Amino acid sequence: MKRCPECRRDYTDETLNFCLDDGARLLDGPASMDEPATAILSESPVFAGGLYGSESATRAQIHSTGQTAILPTGASITSKAKGFDRRLILAPLALAIIVLGGSFGYRYYKTASGGPINSIAVLPFENRSGSGDTEYLSDGLADSLIYRLSQLPNLKVSPTSSVMRYKGKETGIAQIAKELEVDAVMSGRLVQRGDDLSISVQLIDSRSGKLIWAEQYDRNMSDLLATQREIATTITQKLQLKLSGEEIGITKKYTNSNEAYQLYLKGRYYWNKRDEENLRKAIEQFKAAADKDPNFALALVGLADSYSVLPYYSTAASSEVLPQAKTFATRALEIDDSLGEAHASVGYILFQSWAWAEAVKEFRRSIELDPHYGTAHRWYGQLLHSLGRNDEALVEYKRAVEEEPLSLVAYNNLAEMYICNGDFDRATEQLRKATDLDPNWFFARMNLGYVLIKQGRTAEAIVEAEKSVELSRRQGMPLGILGYVYAKAGRQTDALKVVGELKERYEKQQAGGLDLARVYTGLGDKDQAFLWLDKELQARYQKMPIWLAIGVFDSLRDDARYKDLLKRMGLPA
Repeated sequence: MKRCPECRRDYTDETLNFCLDDGARLLDGPASMDEPATAILSESPVFAGGLYGSESATRAQIHSTGQTAILPTGASITSKAKGFDRRLILAPLALAIIVLGGSFGYRYYKTASGGPINSIAVLPFENRSGSGDTEYLSDGLADSLIYRLSQLPNLKVSPTSSVMRYKGKETGIAQIAKELEVDAVMSGRLVQRGDDLSISVQLIDSRSGKLIWAEQYDRNMSDLLATQREIATTITQKLQLKLSGEEIGITKKYTNSNEAYQLYLKGRYYWNKRDEENLRKAIEQFKAAADKDPNFALALVGLADSYSVLPYYSTAASSEVLPQAKTFATRALEIDDSLGEAHASVGYILFQSWAWAEAVKEFRRSIELDPHYGTAHRWYGQLLHSLGRNDEALVEYKRAVEEEPLSLVAYNNLAEMYICNGDFDRATEQLRKATDLDPNWFFARMNLGYVLIKQGRTAEAIVEAEKSVELSRRQGMPLGILGYVYAKAGRQTDALKVVGELKERYEKQQAGGLDLARVYTGLGDKDQAFLWLDKELQARYQKMPIWLAIGVFDSLRDDARYKDLLKRMGLPA
């Protein structure tokens, strides 16, 4: 018998090392139990709390722990535990065979709706280790499970960018399921003590509030990679998903190195923070993972993507980082040509290199391999938008929002498409969704300032544009939009002050020529606008095509110099 020194809970499984409730190490000790008791679970306990309230709510319904349990109608439980008496209990709709062991147990519930589960959200795991150093494990494990489950073509999986919004928040399962439009929600807890790792996982049918499956995994850190595959495979089995011979993503081994896998998880943890400091940390971790296993294709994809987006969050020059990104993405494809993410990475690099036809080919291949990869749809939408294929771009942008319903970038890109079409009301609606999700994301406020000035809502536009500059710590891009807004609002003196600041930043490589061109376009100085656009073209600024498409420079379109710019970039005039 073991006992938790913190909560005083007794455990009969001698192999259990940590308390299921608070993660404390168990001590040997007697339990005060005179006779086996019956555990009775309520009909639907899972919506009783917040994000992780379902597990605690379930346990709250267990009056005492013993050898026999009675579960709701339609439920069945099995366990690998040994040494217990078994008792069969007939329920109106099912036979429950229950053996309560030291782990939380292995449970399978038939969904009350009777219909299949076609969509799932895997929430960030709750870190109960008491240390921020293991945060990468809780986030990375969820991200890895999302990746593996998303390989199944008959299952929609909410992407990491959407579920991370719920990290650390007391949001109920029902609300999460409604917002993400999923049939099931998986949550979990993770506790690390030295080399010992305890992972508790549960899967809820959000339509009925029923527990489908739950399990606790007590493993060594060296077993993390195998445990992650085990969890993904078990979920697939419990959801009764049919696996064909081609659907190998769920069990496919991307690396056999547990060290490389943990480094990869750290890399994705930093990548998701999306600022210069953390992107550089992500690069370090991905490189270390690739050093441990040179054939770990996902680590190489992480490197490619980190270098691809680095210029947007730092002063790194595209001419310096894109070749590195291309090297890593190409190597990933050489290792695994069936990796949709790798094709998307190559497509994005080709897009930024203005290799239009090749980029289209890679994006199409990526989407063919993984139609649920929202980033591929979003990047492909940007490419189509730059090529003037606006109807097709709108389809891709909408699909990206569908796949990533809580992605700030997806809403922003869709808004940019509406701006291009002159549909400012819809653009404002999408940007408001982004600012509601994250009021501190400067990019959405920057575009909102531009849209509002186009609508003649001058005071609101200035507020949003100034806020974006403040939030970005005066980055060049939002400064350029602020100068444009000032110019259109008739505040030429303020606009020229912005020009002066941008020129100083340009000399320090902290701003681009495109930022100055924006302000001069607002001021109506076409000669200066084309002068700075030409400098940007010569520097081959990777985002120039999409910014030309969005609409800031519409007043220049009738000028022959504008058509010449497009021709020199290989774009349709």
